[in-house]
Amino acid sequence: MPKYKELIFASHNKGKISEIKNLLSPLGIKVLSGEDLNLPEVEETGTTFEENAYIKALAAAKEKNIPCIADDSGLCVDAMGGRPGVYSARYAPNRDFDKGIEKLLNELAETNSNNRSAHFSCVIVLAYPNGNYKSFEGRVDGRIATKKSGTMGFGYDPIFIPTGFNRSFAEFDRDEKNKISHRGRALQKFITYLTTQDEYNV
Repeated sequence: MPKYKELIFASHNKGKISEIKNLLSPLGIKVLSGEDLNLPEVEETGTTFEENAYIKALAAAKEKNIPCIADDSGLCVDAMGGRPGVYSARYAPNRDFDKGIEKLLNELAETNSNNRSAHFSCVIVLAYPNGNYKSFEGRVDGRIATKKSGTMGFGYDPIFIPTGFNRSFAEFDRDEKNKISHRGRALQKFITYLTTQDEYNV
């Protein structure tokens, strides 16, 4: 097991913070968020999930001079050429996901495609103050519903139905979602790395 008991997660997103804390708490690791530490929000200028996660994690690692993690994730819709992808949060007007969902459903309808397949991707990056890093990727495939359903989750969860289910992510409870979600899968890879290391190292 790792020697450390605290981990900085460079995020101000309450939904993501809650998921990360829930998944790491069984290891006895306390998660401190960007919000807890008043870390500045960093502009995401990358073109991939890994680049954006690295930008955020490295900024926090340099700010605090210790290893930090960050993630980037998004919804990729096949009929829309993989959009909104890395721009998922910014795709939603003023980051209002109710409006973002409405916008996405309208745009998907305008493609006149019967293909509603999509996937969520997430990359978690552990960055070190010296610039070294490790990345962990998770993905869950599914389809876009024709309308919202469910009140749990966040972001585009109410319109994403994972393969093998007939419910949206917003109809899963937290523990159930974490077992199959993109972020849960990326974090499980990260946890495996943590639990096989004596200490952070690259």
